[in-house]
Amino acid sequence: MNKIFITFLVCVLMVPNIYASQSTITEAEGHACMGDDKSKKETEQAALSDAKRKAVDYTLTYLESNTEVKNFVLESDMVKAYSNASVRVIEEIGKGWFRDPSSGECFRLKIKAEVLPDEKKIKNAAKEASFDDPTSPLNVRVWTDKKEYKNSEKIKVYIRGNKPFYARVVYKDAAGKTVQLFPNPYSSDNYFKGGTVYEIPSGEDRFDLEVSPPFGSESITVYAGSSQLGDLDLESASGIYDIKTRPADIGVKTRGVKIKQKGDDGGKKIPVEFSESSVSLVTKK
Repeated sequence: MNKIFITFLVCVLMVPNIYASQSTITEAEGHACMGDDKSKKETEQAALSDAKRKAVDYTLTYLESNTEVKNFVLESDMVKAYSNASVRVIEEIGKGWFRDPSSGECFRLKIKAEVLPDEKKIKNAAKEASFDDPTSPLNVRVWTDKKEYKNSEKIKVYIRGNKPFYARVVYKDAAGKTVQLFPNPYSSDNYFKGGTVYEIPSGEDRFDLEVSPPFGSESITVYAGSSQLGDLDLESASGIYDIKTRPADIGVKTRGVKIKQKGDDGGKKIPVEFSESSVSLVTKK
């Protein structure tokens, strides 16, 4: 990979993010039995609730054992943020009814889930932490060299994370068209080191982000994870990729991350830390 890293002084050019979020993606299995007080539908819902609860519990256990926070206030805020987390089902991996000898008819459901911490509490934790701290959950930022660009000017994009990550960089123009800037046909290695500022385009990239019609409000979004990201439907075009996946599905498909198993003993899989960050810009004649 031949991406160029730049001195941290470039951060003075940072444009505030219009959107940023941190989450964790994991797999969890839940089950419930009908008994005398549940219908089949209620049992299925109870199994889903059980799977979501386990996803949160597993995420908390993972973060507590893998984030070496030294500030008690920060640690407390992090725990509170994930204790009040919401859960979004990304994929149903498997489900089905079975008969338990002692409990009767039961339902089992396995999901891939995104655990989203309480937004207010995670922001409080962020205030206490240094952005550079690699022991904190993954946080990746994106910015551009200016807020506004005129016709024919070239846009430079910068990204930086607090720890190693894999990333996808998506550009949405004023007409709503989405393209993938990175990885691209000529620069396919999407692994980034933590604590380093990267510039896009650069190195092996064979395109320039030159402003042209249509003009208006545009955005750049970076999806990043501690494991490889889910695949999109892409088509090579002028050094980048046109995204054929529906815009509304890009975030969901990207969250179809590759979750790795812990060790070789058939144990639980390791949750994936996930970060999504966007920056807005305006193009003019």
